[in-house]
Amino acid sequence: MGEIAGIAKPDLHALPTVKERMTFLYVERCLVNRQDGAVSITDSRGTAYVPAASLGVLMLGPGTNISHRAVELLGDSGASIIWVGEHGVRYYAHGRPLTHSSRLISAQAALVSNMRKRLAVARVMYGMRFPGEDVSHYTMQQLRGREGARIRVLYRQLSKQHDVPWKGREYNPDDFLDASPINQALSAAHVCLYGVVHSVIAALGCSPALGFVHDGHERSFVYDIADLYKAEVTIPIAFEVAADSPEDIGAETRRRVRDAFLDGKIMERCARDVRKLLLEGLDAEEELDVDTMFLWDDKLPAVDFGVSYGRELDIRLEVGEENNGMLVGV
Repeated sequence: MGEIAGIAKPDLHALPTVKERMTFLYVERCLVNRQDGAVSITDSRGTAYVPAASLGVLMLGPGTNISHRAVELLGDSGASIIWVGEHGVRYYAHGRPLTHSSRLISAQAALVSNMRKRLAVARVMYGMRFPGEDVSHYTMQQLRGREGARIRVLYRQLSKQHDVPWKGREYNPDDFLDASPINQALSAAHVCLYGVVHSVIAALGCSPALGFVHDGHERSFVYDIADLYKAEVTIPIAFEVAADSPEDIGAETRRRVRDAFLDGKIMERCARDVRKLLLEGLDAEEELDVDTMFLWDDKLPAVDFGVSYGRELDIRLEVGEENNGMLVGV
C-alpha cells in the first residue's frame, strides 16, 4: 500500500487559523488504525483515510476499536478524541491537550475563585449574547431570566417558521429515540457542539470543569462556551432537520452541524472567545504555547526552573562516626 501523506502537527497558536481543519468526525462500529500520517477507518463498506491533523475532534461511538498507534498519532496532531454513546449523545472521556502552557488555566482558576471577577466574566459571556445591551449591572438572577426569555422566544419563532411542533426540551439521555424528532435533532446537534468546544478548551490548556455560569460538573466551562453559539448554530439547524424529517435524524444533524461549523469558523471563534474571556487584552494571535516551566514564589513573579538553589547556604559537612557506626553530619 502506498504512503498516505499526512499534515504537519499544528502549533497551539495556529489552532484558530487552521482553515482546513475538520471540526469533528463521528464513527461507530468500525476499526480505527494508523497509516502513516492518517487514521484509517475500516468497516463493512471498506476503508477510508483521514489526515490526522485535519481533525479537530474524533468522536468514537459504540462498536469502535482504536489502536494505540492511532491514538498516538491523533494526540501528536493536536486532535481530541472523545468516547460517546449511541448516536453520540453521551460523553465518556476525551484525549490529551495540545498545549504545554499553564497560562490560561492559571488565569481561569484565578478568575473563577474570586467572586467579583467570576461575576464580571459571567456578565461578559451574557453580554456576548445580547450585543449592544449593557449588562454590567445585572445580577446573575436577572441574566438567567433574560437568557431564558430569549431562548423561549427563539424556540417559538423557529417552531412557527418551520412548522415543527414545540412542547419543550424533553428527552431521555439513556435512549436517543425516546424523544420527538426536534428533541432528537437538538440532542445530536448539541453533543457535536460540546465535543468541538471541549476539544478547543483542552487544546488551549484550560479546565473543562471550571465554569463561570455553570458549576459543579466536570464540563461546566464547556457548557459555558457552547451556550454562546447554540442560538446561532445548533438550535436553528435542529429545527431545519426536524422539518425535513430525514430517515436518520442523528446522522443528518451531524452532517449539517459540521458544515455550519466550517462555514462559521466555530473552532476559530471558540479559541478567540476563550482567550478573550480569560486573558483580557490578549492579542488573538499571541503565542501561548511556550514550552517553559518556572518555580512559584510568594514574592517574585517567577523563578527559573532547573537551577540548584541555596548554594550560599551550603556548609561543609564533616562526617564522623559515633553511636555504633552511624554517620552524622556535623
